Formats: sequence, structure tokens, C-alpha cells
Amino acid sequence: MPPPDETHPNVFDAYSPREIAKLVENVGVAKARLPMVDTLALSVLAGAFIAFGAMFATLVTTGNDLGFGLNRLIGGIAFSLGLILVIVGGAELFTGNNLIVMAWADRKITALQLGRNWALVFAGNFIGAVGAAVLVHWSGVLQLDGGAVAANAAKIATAKTSLPFAEAFFRGVLCNALVCLAVWLCFAAHTVSGKILAIIFPISAFVALGFEHSIANMYFIPLGWLLDADGVTVASFLGNLIPVTLGNIVGGSVFVALVYWQIYLRRSAGDA
Repeated sequence: MPPPDETHPNVFDAYSPREIAKLVENVGVAKARLPMVDTLALSVLAGAFIAFGAMFATLVTTGNDLGFGLNRLIGGIAFSLGLILVIVGGAELFTGNNLIVMAWADRKITALQLGRNWALVFAGNFIGAVGAAVLVHWSGVLQLDGGAVAANAAKIATAKTSLPFAEAFFRGVLCNALVCLAVWLCFAAHTVSGKILAIIFPISAFVALGFEHSIANMYFIPLGWLLDADGVTVASFLGNLIPVTLGNIVGGSVFVALVYWQIYLRRSAGDA
């Protein structure tokens, strides 16, 4: 068996944080330069993928007697399906793409390229997530367990739209710190199983803790509106989506991307 190299790395030897930083930056450059049609199409897929995770989480947290903590934990594990599909299947997710800030900070891409990517991906994620909400509503699967799944989905939407602005913002910050760390950890792994394992714990943690993910909420809240959930309106949707999105940007771009850039890439650039 030949010795491991850059083309065939040792699957048992994870990339170091410094190597991850370089990989994330290179991927960020590629993402920012992706053609518009490809970016939008992959973004629609990511919105739908996150919605699949949200559907699964809604189902498994319906009608069980596991207790508060365990119920939320299994919901988080089920929700991990969404990011697994995004990472392994290949798609463009707004929250994960906050890591592109590393390439911007290192002047490998422009602010215009960064903004273009975020705008296209956010729009595509919205289309995919809302479209999935409509399809699952039409499918009739929410009537499983005598309509208990629909009742749970409506309860989730009502709870999200009831959050005050500040709480929604800070829950968004904490959420995307964990999401971007999950993506970061995926870069350390050389195998599909390693990537899946890297995703499950950070994502199940953010869901169990009740943090807020803007793209997931593009599924949860419109679905609640379709179900006539209490307090769910277009205004309350925006009242949640705006602070959560801003919080996600801070959590992913500042607390993960810029911190790691400062530690690994800025210093390396200065040494060079």
C-alpha cells in the first residue's frame, strides 16, 4: 500500500486546524466564483435538504414520552439529516457559506463577490425550503398519528414567531456558530462516515438547545402559516427571519470564520 499523500490522505489522520483553514478559504473562493445558475440551483437543493431534516425532526418529536431533554436530542439527531445531505450530496447553504468570509478577509474575493453569493444562496434556500413546506402540506403526511404531526408543526411555528427580537438574534448567533463549526469539522475528515459523525453532534446540540436557524425557519414558519398556526403571519415570519439571519451572520462569519482567519491565515500571510 503506497504511503499517504495529498491525493490519497491517511483516512485515520484528520487534517489539522491550519490545514482546514486553507481548505475552507480555497472552497470559499470556488463558491464565490460559481456561475449564477449553478449557485441558485444548488441553493434550492440546500433549502429542500434542510426542510427534509426539519420534517424528520418534527415527526420524531411527535407523541413520545421520552422526556424534555431526550425528545429534543432525538429531534436534533433527526434534523442532522439536512446538513448531511448538504455536505455529502453537495449544495449551497447560506449559513454554511458564512465561512466564505475567510476568503474575503484574505482578499482572495471581493465584497461584491461575497454579497452576490450570499444573496443568491439566501434566495435559493428560501425557494427550496418554502417549496418543500408547500409540498409536505399537500402530501397529507402531516395528518399522521391523527393529525398530531400537524399539531406539532404548528406549535413549533408559533413558538418561533413568539420570540422577542433580541432572543431570536442571539439564538441565531449561537446556532450558526455550531453550524459553521460542524462544516469546519467536516473538512477535517477524509471519509463520508467521518463527515457524518462530525455533523451530528454540533447540529443535534443546536436543535436541542433551541437555537435558531434562518433556513430551517423558512420551512417551519411558512408551514405553520399553511396550517393556520396561532400568531403566524407574514409580519411575524419577517419578525423572526430578520433577527435570526443577522444572528446567523454574526455567529458564522465573526465567531467562526474571522476568528480562525485571525489565528491561522492572517498570521501565515504575515510570515510569508
